[in-house]
Amino acid sequence: MTSNADSGPTSGHGHVGASGPTRSLWLNLLKRSAIASVSGLVLCAVPAGLLSGGSGAVSSLLGGLLVMLFFGISLLVGHFVGRSNPSGAIGMFVATYFIKVVGFAAVLFVVGTPDWLDGRWFVIGAVVAVVLWQAAEIHGFSKARLQIYNDPEEKEAPNA
Repeated sequence: MTSNADSGPTSGHGHVGASGPTRSLWLNLLKRSAIASVSGLVLCAVPAGLLSGGSGAVSSLLGGLLVMLFFGISLLVGHFVGRSNPSGAIGMFVATYFIKVVGFAAVLFVVGTPDWLDGRWFVIGAVVAVVLWQAAEIHGFSKARLQIYNDPEEKEAPNA
């Protein structure tokens, strides 16, 4: 039995190819997140500079840049480890997280807080960077094309 129904117009304007996994997922997330965070930090530095002077603006930028460094290291580890061992990337995230927390805490305790640093704007800049970074990561992950199943392997033709 065949149908006499018209299939209608084709959708789109061109050929739609097969979609594969997102290339360089971690670097794409790093770029998206960094752009979002830097944009927010620039907007945060303006009121900080107007209300607290140059030290407020610099403090808000430093707070955000510290957060960006913290998160950026994780994405770079994911990129480099994920290329050779995708299933081991999560384990490296955990190890890297522990090393970063201990390392950043040690640096902050050794260096201390400079007298010019405005703590309130430092925290505001850090919170702005965290929120925008995480939002950009979530958006990036939602748009990523992750390959869940292995493609079928081509079978070799028997030699005759």
